[in-house]
Amino acid sequence: MRMHLITVGEPKLEYAKIGWDEYFSRLGRYHQLKVTRVRDSEPIQEGKLILAAAKNAYLMPLDLGGKQFTSPELCQHLEHLALHGKSDIALVIGSSTGLSLEVKQKADQLWSLSKLTFPHDLAMVMMLESLYRASTIARGEPYHK
Repeated sequence: MRMHLITVGEPKLEYAKIGWDEYFSRLGRYHQLKVTRVRDSEPIQEGKLILAAAKNAYLMPLDLGGKQFTSPELCQHLEHLALHGKSDIALVIGSSTGLSLEVKQKADQLWSLSKLTFPHDLAMVMMLESLYRASTIARGEPYHK
């Protein structure tokens, strides 16, 4: 699967930079990865940049109102996409002000990490770790236990 990680900004705090690098490296063993960093601006402009970067990929941005998955459910969702010809997936983390309405409307699946709100930097790491965990489940590897 080709995963295009689109983020508004990049991790700023040291722990998040380390976490991003660690899980990005781990995830790269399972998928082809691409990262696009969109500059922080007003939501409508951010949305246009996000959609331009995502192109025709299956669009799955993080949003508080999105679907919450368990780790096995996320694994199943990603496997379902791959089996049904959706091998390009754009995973999006918007800015602290959230996603533009246009991105939400064009999303194929809104994804929520939790009902809780997390700092932007932490959400970036949590998204990668969740994808990595789902990938290890798909391969039957022991990380997720």
